[in-house]
Amino acid sequence: MTRDLDRLFNPKTIAVIGGGAWCEQVIRQSQAMHFAGQIWPVNPNRTDICGLPAFASPGDLPSGPDAAFVGVNRHLTLDVVAQLSKIGTGGAVCFASGFSEASAEDGTAVGLQSDLVMAVGDMPILGPNCYGFINALDGALLWPDQHGCTPVDRGVAIITQSSNIAINLTMQKRGLPIAYTITCGNMAQTTQAQAALALLNDPRVTAIGLHVEGFGDLREWETLAQRAYEKRIPLVALKVGASDQAQQATVSHTASLAGSDVGAQALLDRLGIPRLKSLPAFLETLKLLHVNGPLASGNIASISCSGGEASLIADMALGRNVAFPSLSSGQKTNLRAALGPLVSLSNPLDYHTYIWRDEAAMTQAWAGMTGSDIALTLSIVDYPTTDPTDWGCATRAAQKVRAQTEAPFAIVATLPELLPEAVSSDLISGGVVPFHGLDEALAAIEAAAHIRPPSALPLCLPQNARTAETLTEAQSKTELAAFGLPVPRHQITSSTTEVAQAVKTLRPPFAIKGMGLAHKSEHGAVRLGISAKDAIAVAADIATDEVLIEEMTLGTVAELLVGVVRDPAHGFVMTLAAGGIQTELLQDTASFLLPANRDDIKAALNALRCAPLLHGYRGKQGINLDALFAAIDTLQTYVIDQADVLEEVEINPLLCTQDRVVAVDALIRKG
Repeated sequence: MTRDLDRLFNPKTIAVIGGGAWCEQVIRQSQAMHFAGQIWPVNPNRTDICGLPAFASPGDLPSGPDAAFVGVNRHLTLDVVAQLSKIGTGGAVCFASGFSEASAEDGTAVGLQSDLVMAVGDMPILGPNCYGFINALDGALLWPDQHGCTPVDRGVAIITQSSNIAINLTMQKRGLPIAYTITCGNMAQTTQAQAALALLNDPRVTAIGLHVEGFGDLREWETLAQRAYEKRIPLVALKVGASDQAQQATVSHTASLAGSDVGAQALLDRLGIPRLKSLPAFLETLKLLHVNGPLASGNIASISCSGGEASLIADMALGRNVAFPSLSSGQKTNLRAALGPLVSLSNPLDYHTYIWRDEAAMTQAWAGMTGSDIALTLSIVDYPTTDPTDWGCATRAAQKVRAQTEAPFAIVATLPELLPEAVSSDLISGGVVPFHGLDEALAAIEAAAHIRPPSALPLCLPQNARTAETLTEAQSKTELAAFGLPVPRHQITSSTTEVAQAVKTLRPPFAIKGMGLAHKSEHGAVRLGISAKDAIAVAADIATDEVLIEEMTLGTVAELLVGVVRDPAHGFVMTLAAGGIQTELLQDTASFLLPANRDDIKAALNALRCAPLLHGYRGKQGINLDALFAAIDTLQTYVIDQADVLEEVEINPLLCTQDRVVAVDALIRKG
């Protein structure tokens, strides 16, 4: 498929099929971009379109075109793509709507999309219900509407499902060179991941941005992430929407903590693809990656001629994975030489205004903020809308810093409109990153520092959903114990005689629990610290047919929740959280996909706010971490073994002591 997509995205011959205004626009747009290849209009009712001779049908074309725009109604589209496939066309854009996206209103729409896939055979298609693509490198495009792309020699690629968002992104005025814009529409056959894989073959592509509504084939995404990393072409994503969850939040805490978006975030983390939350941040990240590539860390330096701006960027960085390291002795020496003794040196730095317009002094001061432990140095400059050329000294100084130090350097405007597009393009030509907006710049820096190798472990794929049954606590513990998970000694009783016998064989104090309730504590059906002499009375007071009596675990240092849910869109999501009654109260969670290695698990545990308790807090003894890791590994093994039937499994709480961990409550749902 990738070879055919190469032909589609880099065509030498284009066929435009249909006669409406949309098709005429495709031809005009290609001519405006100075497409060097041949354009063949196809319409049985016209002899020429836009000054080009028209062919009556695809079968009359000189040969199978490299790419075809199919601009006819949805029913005729099926016949046209079949003809195109028969003559050896490289690929097609299916513009018509009314396929699976219209299934809620039209019961035939889904079947029509299936028929479309059958009709195209092995010929790749984009869509249906999409605008197609723009190749600004070669001036080749199948695009029926306005766009903002201009010819470029190299640049980023943007792949979206939404044609409207794609149009808007091409209209950006931020100096970002866009090499490809590709819309996928319904993705009846060709997916975003496949399109991105094809673009990895073009050495002119510097980074790929993906606007994702849903992932689809997870193995394709694993392949894409690995190949992109090997080719050093960074990927970033703007993930929207939410997948449907088979779990019901009323059954377990895990299902509510691992909400639909948690799986998507865990998948992107696993693939090493940073996620952006807004379109402006998405564009600024692509720009940073185009100019500079991924950052070594989130360590940054900021210099500005205003204390207000220095304070602003410091405050806006709070909560992000970026840092302002203290100035080194070398930086202080260089800065003192440039600024003299009257400036208080710090990071962020306010260097006042007295060197403004002194290009040499500005260059020396800005260069002084760079350093070996600084991943990116930013100079905050707002160009006046009245006459931005008056601030040319800043542009030239920034370019000189980049040339002299070879250190990553950026100009950032506090407001996006205070950095003109022409200035941005000029800065990029000198290797300087032009950031439009402080918040967007910080988001981009955080993302570019988050790019990492994808996990080498293949995902444990979710199976098809099944009607699930909930095992009792005792059944759940028995299954987990069979895999080696420590659980308390216990007995299930249904009479006074059985309770009396249980307290003779088990060690007090006891936990006594009512059976058959999803959330026992809400019904007053969990009693703790019960002595042997009180056990019969307490068991009788719990209004359930059966009660579970178990030995209590003493010396608890921390309580954790460890749970896994089957996320049908992303895999099996493991969630670690503060457990027991703290689960809802603290919402202290970290999630990742299975299987996970020890480093993944350690990172998740250390991300919890309760992590200091695990390691020992204020002189107190920590937990047995080896025992905790062993318990999590055991749960992983159980999930992978039961992946074809498992919906969810939860241990809450997992009691952690200085010596061991014990699963004192468990829930399993299986198909």
